[in-house]
Amino acid sequence: MKLYGIKTCDTCRKALKALEAAGKPVTFIDLRADGFSEVDLDRWLKALGWESLLNRRSTSWRGLSDAETADLDAQKAKALMMAHPTLIKRPVFDDGTKILAGFSKAQQEKLLA
Repeated sequence: MKLYGIKTCDTCRKALKALEAAGKPVTFIDLRADGFSEVDLDRWLKALGWESLLNRRSTSWRGLSDAETADLDAQKAKALMMAHPTLIKRPVFDDGTKILAGFSKAQQEKLLA
């Protein structure tokens, strides 16, 4: 399984530790340092939808101009996420067949079972 996140994100570190403790093989990919492809983002958007994947609570979101956040649609959200990886809800889990974002109790149950 691949875990996409940011190395300084507490939730990403918690998820990585939990998966390793559960004996799940995991590869951590830092969205900023290692990058991600547009193909990856397209798969995540198809599986989760842009509304679920876009993190509107991030510091990066608050730093955007009104023009950048106005009239948001799938195409504009994708462009923003490509330009600002910290706008992607973290962590993103991708095992090749299933994609999840976030580390809520429900996601933890699915991932650690």
